Amino acid sequence: MISFGTRLSGKCALITGAARGIGYEFARAYIAEGAQVALADINADALEKAIATLGPQAHAVQMDVTSQVSIDAGIASAVAAMGKLDILINNAALFEAAPIADITRTSFDKLFAVNVAGCLFTLQAAAKQMISQGHGGKIINMASQAGRRGEGLVAVYCATKAAVISLTQSAGLDLIKHGINVNAIAPGVVDGEHWDGVDAFFAKYENLAPGEKKRAVGAAVPFGRMGTAADLTGMAIFLASPEADYIVAQTYNVDGGNWMN
Repeated sequence: MISFGTRLSGKCALITGAARGIGYEFARAYIAEGAQVALADINADALEKAIATLGPQAHAVQMDVTSQVSIDAGIASAVAAMGKLDILINNAALFEAAPIADITRTSFDKLFAVNVAGCLFTLQAAAKQMISQGHGGKIINMASQAGRRGEGLVAVYCATKAAVISLTQSAGLDLIKHGINVNAIAPGVVDGEHWDGVDAFFAKYENLAPGEKKRAVGAAVPFGRMGTAADLTGMAIFLASPEADYIVAQTYNVDGGNWMN
């Protein structure tokens, strides 16, 4: 049972990549704070299952962030369902890993299409809607501690998340004149379905047993464990709330102390 709060009462949010994992947890937390939420995802079946657990404040929007037509239709669908758009969380992302010598153009293009172009053009479409409404808004991009540094096996993913941090800065500086705050969250290692896939890449390239990398990175977090999707919701709620009105173009680490900047 979801108990309702008031920090986002009356707000309408769109969250991409929301059928599972971090995006789903954000949707659940926003609804608990009184918002309506349009959950956007490319996976229609997973999306319908997610919506069924969240109640009448949740709305399904099938969206492919690599398609401008799909992005525009998704924004329009969200506004039709909720009446307006106050908040966007750019959460949709892909991860792949490989040594530099093994990186392919196909992998590079796929990750940049979702993680960077998808972020930018969904942000753009949401910003246009917010500007037309005339009362500002909040845009939250999902970066990563991987965007703060390079990693030998994760060059392309790191580059995409560094680009997200840079886009957050540029968009934040440009859009604040419209009353739109653009900021980002940089998680560390977050347990769940996503990290099971990450672990498989490291098992392949570092000759590790399944689960070994995951245990090692969890033990290395100063807090003492990997993060969970729920650990990120406080920052996501804060950045969407009036309490963050004077915060512009920042990226906040929520990573148990893994990275300091």
